[in-house]
Amino acid sequence: MTELSRTYADECLRGDGGLATAVARAELPPAFEEAWRPHLLPRPWFVPASETAAFARDLEGLFDLLLSLPERLFDGDVERYAAAIGLEPALVALLRRAGSGVPAKLGRADAYHDGTAFKLLEFNLGSEVGGLDMDVFDRALLRVPEFAAFAREHGLGHVDIAARTAVVLRDRARPALSGSSEPVIGLIEGRGGVGPYGRLMRATQEAMAEQGLDLRIGEIGDVRARADGKLTLDGTPLDLVLRNFAASQLLDDPEGPAVAEPFFRAHEAGRTVLFTSLESGLYSHKSALALLSDPRSAGAFDAGERALVDRVLPWSRALRASGPGEPVQPSELVELCRERRERLILKPGAGYGGLDTFVGWECTDAEWSKALDLAVERGGYVAQERVVPRPEPVYDPATGTVEDWIAALGFFLTDDGYAGAHARVNRADGGAIVGMSSNPDTRMAGVFTYA
Repeated sequence: MTELSRTYADECLRGDGGLATAVARAELPPAFEEAWRPHLLPRPWFVPASETAAFARDLEGLFDLLLSLPERLFDGDVERYAAAIGLEPALVALLRRAGSGVPAKLGRADAYHDGTAFKLLEFNLGSEVGGLDMDVFDRALLRVPEFAAFAREHGLGHVDIAARTAVVLRDRARPALSGSSEPVIGLIEGRGGVGPYGRLMRATQEAMAEQGLDLRIGEIGDVRARADGKLTLDGTPLDLVLRNFAASQLLDDPEGPAVAEPFFRAHEAGRTVLFTSLESGLYSHKSALALLSDPRSAGAFDAGERALVDRVLPWSRALRASGPGEPVQPSELVELCRERRERLILKPGAGYGGLDTFVGWECTDAEWSKALDLAVERGGYVAQERVVPRPEPVYDPATGTVEDWIAALGFFLTDDGYAGAHARVNRADGGAIVGMSSNPDTRMAGVFTYA
């Protein structure tokens, strides 16, 4: 554990400093209150500033390596690269629509700290990653006098995710501005997406309003194109669309990918910027990370690049189904995965939130063998070495006790570099998956750094 976490828990146990109830007493803006109050951890997460900075630099290097994979391993052939990571041709065509060939550096890298360093679990690229509003937690806590005093005493710092993102959005929207110095931005979901995700979208809208940005919420079917190609939402011209829909939603839409054609045309014409383009999905698939980890790729990287991959990324291998003209899945890899059950986790390459994931150390041999067979049959799965996260003490003001919790840190990157972090947190004995979608006991927390 970190000494600061222990210090915080001890001050809460003494009960004389007001830290124990600081989160409960923090005044949150209304949309953030609605979206997150029931899911907040009763304290923030603490990480060393030096380790955070070093890991962020590594993530920027890893992003560049991911984008270089088609050139390094497939002679620049993006279709061959996409086939190698298990993407279907129809999806690839959609992902490349209106792309520039160089995806924007906007995304969230999820990582565990294993007690010695941060280890990357997955790299979620694109504007649909979510969590841009979570620094509201940090700013609200700093308005609580007892926590503010603790922060001053220990030199706590934080990076405002929304503020860093707002800088990028203003810059990207500038070429399409229509009559104002500030852009009008559409936060656009897929068809039917506002219902389940509206409260989260409103929290993002609120956080961006604090940055002076006008964000309008809608679904892809609500957006219209003017005769000049400019997109509008409820009659209001949009300078930029902050994409909250994924390519998979378009493929599942009754009208198909054609529903997004006005977005692509507006982007190509410079009338309304689509941020981010769908091409980020070519590199956020977990099988892309497996290519970096695969020893057969080692010759494509120099010693420093291989050291970066080894430092950041756990052992990862792609398991994919064999189709016509494709090589048979190496039986030795499948057998190795069977033998290493207690050290491996199976993840769908395009999955999120821990859904459809198989945890080897929580399976019997028979269950694991069945999961492996299913992963090979379905294709698109990645086997990744287990990372055991470092537990940290958390004081529970409801019970007056201290329990160990573990965190998946989400590190945000933009074209300007590191853009802050948040934490998804579970009790240490609460199961392997730390994610709101698959574990209702997961809690959220802001992140503070210290020297």
